[in-house]
Amino acid sequence: MALYRAHTPALFRMAWRMGGVAEHVDDAVQETWLRAARTLERFRFQSALRTWLISILVNCLHEFRRRQARSLNDVGIEVDAAEPAAPRETPHLQIDLERAVALLPSGMRDVFVLHDVEGLTHEETAEALGVTAGTSKSQLFSARRRLRATLAPPSSARQR
Repeated sequence: MALYRAHTPALFRMAWRMGGVAEHVDDAVQETWLRAARTLERFRFQSALRTWLISILVNCLHEFRRRQARSLNDVGIEVDAAEPAAPRETPHLQIDLERAVALLPSGMRDVFVLHDVEGLTHEETAEALGVTAGTSKSQLFSARRRLRATLAPPSSARQR
């Protein structure tokens, strides 16, 4: 129970920041704990427990996105499962950065959230996402570049 209390708030926060929608966030966090409990005996302590839980969460979120895309495709709505849905409705006081992060492609968004927001190293981020550290660095570079471009003032508003 102590592990649940210690890690669940961070898992919820990460799921939201990774572009989760309300029904997926709750389900993904719950499914993360169910999978962790079922596979705990296979955990070899080669990584931190937090990193292992994050990798399970990321897989759950990706599965929920794929299922949602499939169900939308079944009713004739074309959706790219790798891209986030339209940004969720947010209070008018939400900062532009959060909106810009929500618009990033999922790979860039996941790396940005895990590395720059949650403070994981590139190695931990790579392990959680099942990619190499080089891919993590490349995705982070691309995410930062895209965020700068998105958040930059329009060229017409710049002083001449």
